[in-house]
Amino acid sequence: WLEVPLSAVVLVSYILTLVGNSSIILLSLLDPRLQTPMYFFLDNLSLLDLSLTCTIVPQLLANLWGPDKTIAAWGCITQTYLFNLTACAECALLAIMAIDRYVAICRPLRYTLIMRPSVCVQMAAICWSSGLANALLQATLTLQLPLCGHHTLDHFFCEVPELIKLACGDTTANELALAIGAIPFGMVAPLLVVISYTFIAGAVLKLPSAEGRRKALSTCSSHLVVVTLYFGPGIYMYLQPPAKSSQAKFLSFFYCVITPVLNPLIYTLRNKDVKTAWKRMLQSQGGLKSLKAR
Repeated sequence: WLEVPLSAVVLVSYILTLVGNSSIILLSLLDPRLQTPMYFFLDNLSLLDLSLTCTIVPQLLANLWGPDKTIAAWGCITQTYLFNLTACAECALLAIMAIDRYVAICRPLRYTLIMRPSVCVQMAAICWSSGLANALLQATLTLQLPLCGHHTLDHFFCEVPELIKLACGDTTANELALAIGAIPFGMVAPLLVVISYTFIAGAVLKLPSAEGRRKALSTCSSHLVVVTLYFGPGIYMYLQPPAKSSQAKFLSFFYCVITPVLNPLIYTLRNKDVKTAWKRMLQSQGGLKSLKAR
């Protein structure tokens, strides 16, 4: 009985994710004022959110709409690989964005020198390549698992921990790989965020004016909210003892479907630069229409 309302929620979320994240990428490409390191990383975040959503949601909608709730073996391993790539790369990217905010607030005079375009590209490449490496490792090990006759996956998409449960043979190597992968993405990345914001808080408290402190914090608030929404469920899922099936599904649903919708809204609603860029674009479009009418 939940399938119809749930499929409606998922479909609306999917459309909003596609529109919101695509518009942020398009806006930063068209507006020269948004072609800065912070928006370069935000573009990468939007691209990762789009990839994550397009990996999970279409299959989820197909399963909700029809009586057949299966996925082909090749689709399952593809989903596993792409999910690991995007999820791990996003963990690394959120840590990089925290470092960018640290440089902007604690080293403002050297910001353009430190965060020059070539450095930003290299940092983004590290995020993508680290996610790629971990995804290759996890997918390769998962492919080698001998599966039992029981092929029922108690989840709404193919995730490595759930696939390990279907194996008949020794899964020690897979569990070890998961534990090793959790160190850089589930521990080091959040730790870098905490360290960066500790230094940021110290620098902000030293500012003489309340207005200066407010402006400094406003540049970090959106990123802090996104970090909390992303790392919170993920850390609880992977670094805690195995959760109940229903709890695992809910947390996975949150960071696969809900978080990609919220990210563009958070950055749009809380960011004056983005709102100003939207106004300029809408005004320019209105001016073009009036010229055509004349």
